Amino acid sequence: MIKPDAVADGHIGAILGKIAEAGFKINALKLTQLTVADAKKFYEVHAERPFYGELVEFMSSGPIVAAVLEKDNAVEDFRTLIGATNPAEAAEGTIRKMFARSIGENAVHGSDSDENALIEASFHFAGKEIF
Repeated sequence: MIKPDAVADGHIGAILGKIAEAGFKINALKLTQLTVADAKKFYEVHAERPFYGELVEFMSSGPIVAAVLEKDNAVEDFRTLIGATNPAEAAEGTIRKMFARSIGENAVHGSDSDENALIEASFHFAGKEIF
């Protein structure tokens, strides 16, 4: 997912370009906006964390780009491509190092497991929207 900060800053094309250059196939893509209820549900795993309220507010503050990506070892490779959550600690050339504003506005979200990738894909897309 490309987050509201990167969308607002005009980085959709550049981020999608980095994803394509890294060998990912895009199986689904959509520009949409999460409601507060959507953001609460999507990030419910973090509900007890102190940053949850800010995260929900941020993620519902503007449009996002949801995507389903395919590649061998996709989850691990994507997490390497996006870099550390804190862009100040992210490796050079990673998406977060290049495009994130801060640890809270860090440009992109990537699933942390194959299981969560399937759950998150079905959150954003109907089966007929994934190719």
